Amino acid sequence: MTDPTVAAPPPALVRSPLSDGEWHRLHPLTPLLRGGLALIVIVGIVIANLRDRLIAMFVPGMGEEEVESGDWETEAIDWVFANNLVFVALLIVLAVILLLVAGFYLSWRFHTFRITGDDVEVRSGILFRTQRRAPLDRVQGVNLTRPMIARLLGMAKLEVVGAGTDGNVKLEYLSTSHAEAVRADILRLASGRRLGGAAAARTGGTLSQTVSRGISGIIEGDDRQDLVPESVVHIPAGRLVASQLISPTSVVVVLGVVAIIVASVIGTPWLLFSLIPVVLSFGAIALRQIMRSLRYAIAPTSDGVRITFGLLTTVTEIVPPGRVHAIEVSQSILWRGFGWWTIKINRLTGRSIYDGSADQFTTVLPVGTYADVERVLHLLAPELADGDRPALVRQGVDGPTDDDPFTTTPKRARIIRLLSWRRNGFLLSGDLLLLRRGAIWRKLAVLPLARLQSIGIHQGPIDRMLRVAAVRGSIVAGPVYPNVSAIDRDQAIAVFEAVAAGAVRAAASDRSHRWAGEEDAAAEAPALLRRVSPPMLERPAAVPPLSESPVAQPPARLGDADPDAPPRTPRPPDAVIPEDPR
Repeated sequence: MTDPTVAAPPPALVRSPLSDGEWHRLHPLTPLLRGGLALIVIVGIVIANLRDRLIAMFVPGMGEEEVESGDWETEAIDWVFANNLVFVALLIVLAVILLLVAGFYLSWRFHTFRITGDDVEVRSGILFRTQRRAPLDRVQGVNLTRPMIARLLGMAKLEVVGAGTDGNVKLEYLSTSHAEAVRADILRLASGRRLGGAAAARTGGTLSQTVSRGISGIIEGDDRQDLVPESVVHIPAGRLVASQLISPTSVVVVLGVVAIIVASVIGTPWLLFSLIPVVLSFGAIALRQIMRSLRYAIAPTSDGVRITFGLLTTVTEIVPPGRVHAIEVSQSILWRGFGWWTIKINRLTGRSIYDGSADQFTTVLPVGTYADVERVLHLLAPELADGDRPALVRQGVDGPTDDDPFTTTPKRARIIRLLSWRRNGFLLSGDLLLLRRGAIWRKLAVLPLARLQSIGIHQGPIDRMLRVAAVRGSIVAGPVYPNVSAIDRDQAIAVFEAVAAGAVRAAASDRSHRWAGEEDAAAEAPALLRRVSPPMLERPAAVPPLSESPVAQPPARLGDADPDAPPRTPRPPDAVIPEDPR
C-alpha cells in the first residue's frame, strides 16, 4: 500500500524497479542463504553420527558389528526402534522441518524494504517487528558483498552504511543485477542530484543491468569492465604474500617458535605440542589477509572512491565524497627496504568497534609502492594541490630533507623523541592538517579540517619544563590516531588557533554531503560563509607564514621564543596559516 506522506524518488533519478518508493521483498532464495544452509549442516551432522545405524538398516550384513559394539542400549534411537516408534519419530522430524521451513518463509514474507526520496527503510520480524531507516543525506557508503555461495546463485548482499554504531541497513539478499542497480540509485539520490542532471545523464544512454555469472564470476569477477573504471593501483599476488611474511606479526611468531624450541631442548619437550595451534592460527590469519586482499582495486567514480577486494567473498564499497575523516600512510621498518606502504582511513562504518570485520573497511591500500601512495592520496585527499602534492607527500612519508616545510620538535626536547625528533612535526597546508611522526614505524596522518571535530593541546609536567606540548585532533574512531607530541609550545598554540579558524571556514564551505546538488545550492555557499564567519571572507590574499603571523606571536605570559628552535624556512603559498578572525 502506498503511503501518501512518503515522497517517492523522482522516476528520472532511479533505474531499478525496486527504487519506486513502494515496499518490496528480498530475493526468494534469501531463506536458503540465511537459515537453510545451517539446517543442511545440522542434518549432515546427524546423518554422520548415525552412519553405521543407517547402513545396517538399509544394507543387511553391513555395519552390524559397529552397531553392536557400541553402547546403543542407552541411546534414544534404540528405544525408538525397540518400541516400534520409528514412524512417529519420522513424523516428529518432518514436523520440525516443516516448522523451520514455515519460519524461514514467514521471516522472508515479513522482511520488506523501500527506497524513498529521503530514506532507505527496512521492516523485519514476525512477532517482534523492527523498522530501521537510513537517511540518504547521512549515507557514509554503500557496500556490495558477494559471498561465494551467493555468487553461485547470482545473489549479493547490499549494505547501506549509516552514521551511527550498528546503524547500517542491510538488504540480504538481492539478485546481482538488482543489487547493483539499487546501489547506483541510492548513491544518485544521496548525492543530491536533481532532475536536470539526471535527465541529461539519461539522454546519454542508460546503463544495462549486470547479469549474474555464477561460477565464471568467481574467476573473472562480477563487475562489467565497461561500467567500472580501471583501478589506479595493481598489487601483484607475490607482493601480498611477501608483505604478510615480512610483517611484525610474523616476526613475533617466529621469535615465539624459536623460544619454544629452545625451551623444549633444554628440558620441557612437551612445549613442542604448543607449536601446532600457534602455527595453525598464524597460518589461518595470514591466509585470510591474503585472500581478502586479492583482486584489490581502487578507482574514482562519479559517486566517490570505489574499492573492491576479496577472492572468494568479494566486497565492493563506494565511499562518497566527504566521508573520509582521516588518512594515515604508514611503513614498518621491515618494509623500508622494499619501499612498501599501507594506507588506512577513519570513516563511519556503522559497525561496532568489537566487530572484527570493521578493519577491512578501513584499509584502502594493503601494500603499495610510493607511486601507489600518491595515486590513492590523490583520490582520498583531492584538497592537496597537484603542484604541491608530490613534495608534501615525499616530505611526509620519507622526510625530512633540507627543505622540510614541517614544524618539528626543537632540539631542547629531543630527549622525548630520541630517534624521531627531526621527523616528528606538523604542517598546515590549505584545508589539511598533516601530522608526521615515527622513525621505526613511519606514519603520516592527513586530517581534512572540514571533518575535524575538535583540536586540543596537551601538556604534562615534563612538557612544561621543556616548553613543549602535544597537538591532538578529535575525529571519529578508527585506526588513525591523530597526535603529534614534543612540539614547541608557542607553535602548538599558534596551530591550535589557526586550525580552529580554518576548521570553521572549511566546514562552512563544505558541501560534500550532497556532492552533486544543483548549481544554485553551491552558489549559496558564500552567503553561508558570510552568516557563519564574516571576517574570514575579508582576510588578505597573502597571509604571512606561521613564523610571522600575529597568531604565532603569543602573549608575553607564555614565554619568550625558543632560542634553540631550528631556523624556519619559507612555506609555499598553500601552506600558510590564516590570520585569527578574532
